[in-house]
Amino acid sequence: MKFGYARVSTKSQKHDLQVDAFLKEGIKPKNIYADISSGAKAERKGLDELLSILREGDTLVVWKLDRIARSLSHLTKLIEDFEKKGIHFKSIQESFIDTTSPHGRFIFNLFASVAQLERDIIIERTRAGMESSRRRGLKIGRKPGLSKQALNKAMLAERYYRDNKLSIEEIMKLIDVGSKKTLYKYLAYQGRRKCIECGNLFWDKKQALDKAYCKKHKKKIKPN
Repeated sequence: MKFGYARVSTKSQKHDLQVDAFLKEGIKPKNIYADISSGAKAERKGLDELLSILREGDTLVVWKLDRIARSLSHLTKLIEDFEKKGIHFKSIQESFIDTTSPHGRFIFNLFASVAQLERDIIIERTRAGMESSRRRGLKIGRKPGLSKQALNKAMLAERYYRDNKLSIEEIMKLIDVGSKKTLYKYLAYQGRRKCIECGNLFWDKKQALDKAYCKKHKKKIKPN
């Protein structure tokens, strides 16, 4: 079966152009999933639902690569997962991305190589920078609640997470964290919050974890 995934960044934008293209591809309306979400946001309910129902032999079609992927490494991981499950992937605007054909699979392998190179360069530069800091005796000031080493990891975790170029697993490996729970603890310490009203992620150190509101719903916070 063929499925389409559409995404726009704001409510003022429409999915119409993408949906029309899917219909021309022969995709049934019931098989089209959509989100209204910025490109950097990790949580997308429509995409998550679609990924959960894709099966071997299915084809996922997008209007453009940036509609589904947050970064090159994210795109590579998605397509690698598709290949393992026998799911095909196609981009309408980037017609060279079509894993149903040998040529399309070859192009994807080039993308995968570039993404791996990007990750290796980031890791190499980071390690070199940390080693240089150690040689110069650079120390980072301590904040209450975390040791100097943990605070350093928390700051690095925030930077890599916001850059959105590495996966959670890669960030954990890079900063030497053994569990996702610890990583998310560091991110929370740095101000990562989830709005209890709409579930959107945002950054604000001043708000409590269990009483956090995004800008849209912040007016609901009652003064002490």
